[in-house]
Amino acid sequence: MKIISRIGVFGSVTCTGYLLGILTERSKRNASADLNVPRNFPGLPLYGSVSAATPVISNSNPVTVQEISPSSKSRVGQIMKYGFPSLDNVRSLDDYVLAYDKRNRVANWVFEHLTYERVKHNDAVDRSKCQFTEDTSIHDYFRSKNTDYKGSGFDRGHLAAAGNHRVCQKDVDQTFLLSNMAPQVGVGFNRDSWNRLEKHG
Repeated sequence: MKIISRIGVFGSVTCTGYLLGILTERSKRNASADLNVPRNFPGLPLYGSVSAATPVISNSNPVTVQEISPSSKSRVGQIMKYGFPSLDNVRSLDDYVLAYDKRNRVANWVFEHLTYERVKHNDAVDRSKCQFTEDTSIHDYFRSKNTDYKGSGFDRGHLAAAGNHRVCQKDVDQTFLLSNMAPQVGVGFNRDSWNRLEKHG
């Protein structure tokens, strides 16, 4: 008998609380409608940040993230001819464009526009002079660093391949920015199968 009475009390308290909650919400809604008060909803940003010109030091030579010049603007236009997949943290470099994912510290996407003239061998370009460099246009808290890869078992895998950017040394230097890298298994994949695939074209 005690169990039944306890269940009855619990049920009545629960129902009363539920009904009071519904009445309170309705009165709030009616009051704001009567007063013509706009309701607050969380806002989402339409666009993320787009980088400006920021110097990056590579081999003690300044590497700019974007040249504000007519040729640079037309190059970005060629690369992004068909639009941007997203506009969150877009970085325009001299010969490729990327959108950086600050949460994972890798690019969401990388776009290149490749032609025979741009990828043909150039004796003036030397990949061995390049070093993996932090992208200082990204805030230090979100920036990928060389220490992230040290002892991880992963290679710093190019997204925009260095071999695709042979017009000048500066273009190949910019492919060594860590914002253009993704962790890749080294032996068997990045240094082997992926390397063979890149050389196949």
